[in-house]
Amino acid sequence: MTRLVLIRHGETDWNVEGRYQGQADPPLNAKGLAQARQVAEALKTVGIQVIYSSPLQRAWQTAEIIARVLEVPLFPEPRLMEIHQGEWQGRLRSEIAVQYPELFRQWLVDPWHVTPPGGESLHQVQARVHAAVDDILARHPGETVGLVTHRIPIALIKVRYQGLDPNAVRTLNLPNTYWEVIDVPETTTTPQREVKGRDYDAP
Repeated sequence: MTRLVLIRHGETDWNVEGRYQGQADPPLNAKGLAQARQVAEALKTVGIQVIYSSPLQRAWQTAEIIARVLEVPLFPEPRLMEIHQGEWQGRLRSEIAVQYPELFRQWLVDPWHVTPPGGESLHQVQARVHAAVDDILARHPGETVGLVTHRIPIALIKVRYQGLDPNAVRTLNLPNTYWEVIDVPETTTTPQREVKGRDYDAP
């Protein structure tokens, strides 16, 4: 059985502002760095042996802190990057709602049939995230692997292994540095059990 530890990156200023990040590359802010240190301490008891991370700064900085504390190897995995949001990247949610009213409304209620202008569809993100996870599972059978990534990739992995409604990718509450563990038997894609982690949102 291989254990996947899903970890969302720490906070950025864009998270605070409500600005869509996508594959734009803002770094962690001071709170995000503190969150990463906190989650690294919490993960000491989980037994992570190797970490793969999205190369975007907010994920990579989080992963570097965790890998340093846990003293485990860290590798970039570009397929774990957040959804590319095209023209929406760098814009406030409120701005997108005004400039793309119908498309944005549909994104909130029926995200699988919407592609942000110039960006990726959820189907495209799902394909690359699943391929990355499959490769990692094949490379590390029976090990405990940390995946430091973003809200949409984590939601897609949860939908895949936990039998959630696919539209849950838009509604799942996955705060910064949220983490959880999914055990994946080698002979099936259905997890035997799930252990939810805490939200390490520094007070």
